[in-house]
Amino acid sequence: MNAMNFATDGRDWPNRNASRFIEAAGFQWHVQVFGQGPPLLLLHGTGASTHSWRQIAPYLADRFTLVIPDLPGHGFTSKPPAHAYTLPGMAMAVGQLMSSLGIAPNIVSGHSAGAAVAIRMSLDKILTPQVIVSVNGALLPFQGLAGHIFSPLAKLMCLNPFIPRLFAWRALDRMAVDRLLAGTGSITTPEDIELYGRLFSSPSHCAAALGMMARWDLDTLARDLPQLITPLCLIAAARDRAIPPSDAERVRALVKGSQVATLPDAGHLAHEEKPAAVADIIIASAIKNGITLPDARL
Repeated sequence: MNAMNFATDGRDWPNRNASRFIEAAGFQWHVQVFGQGPPLLLLHGTGASTHSWRQIAPYLADRFTLVIPDLPGHGFTSKPPAHAYTLPGMAMAVGQLMSSLGIAPNIVSGHSAGAAVAIRMSLDKILTPQVIVSVNGALLPFQGLAGHIFSPLAKLMCLNPFIPRLFAWRALDRMAVDRLLAGTGSITTPEDIELYGRLFSSPSHCAAALGMMARWDLDTLARDLPQLITPLCLIAAARDRAIPPSDAERVRALVKGSQVATLPDAGHLAHEEKPAAVADIIIASAIKNGITLPDARL
């Protein structure tokens, strides 16, 4: 399948100067590293990429060394072995990437499925951050009929080699991309639509997103959540149409000592819509959990 090309598709990619390519876990990763201070690992959600952190980066880069990878098969990271699309497999692969970089993050923040990866890494003792910040985390199984349909449907679509190409062809229509992003409850910009459209126009990127959804096991993660000892901050956006904000309260009941921060005027892509507000929560969580930060530049 047609993969993303950094020379052409990434010609004006956000924070391109911080990009590097590295071999880890048996395939090539695209990762961006920049900033100053203790390492902060930022993990995007299904179907996104490093670009989704571009708005929040200026608020964090003078307090943290940001480490932002494209997850397996997403963006400019190459196609991994099939097991790397599972939640434990992805957690292990990201851990091996951190080992290859020689970086042990003090804090991990994940958006949506990225939050599940962060928590799985901590549960499996792959990484030992001092705090995890979940942004609209996809941490619990879908309820009702969606739970019975979603994963089998994703598996069927993943197995059909024509489906990712169909998704990519449809993404050439930027109005379709606009409608898809609007369905998350977030208010997007023309730049958002262009960058996501560029990703969704790649059959390999679409295949990775479908492969990830088809192999995701949130039932096991939900059962393991009470074992989490890493401090957890759950950011929940009131307008999120992808992950019910009430899920954050359900997770708080499962994870001892976890806290919920609610954003009243944001959707699923809260870190892109309200970057300053999300950055403030990340910084406050770091300080609360004993992470010493450099003074912000004036």
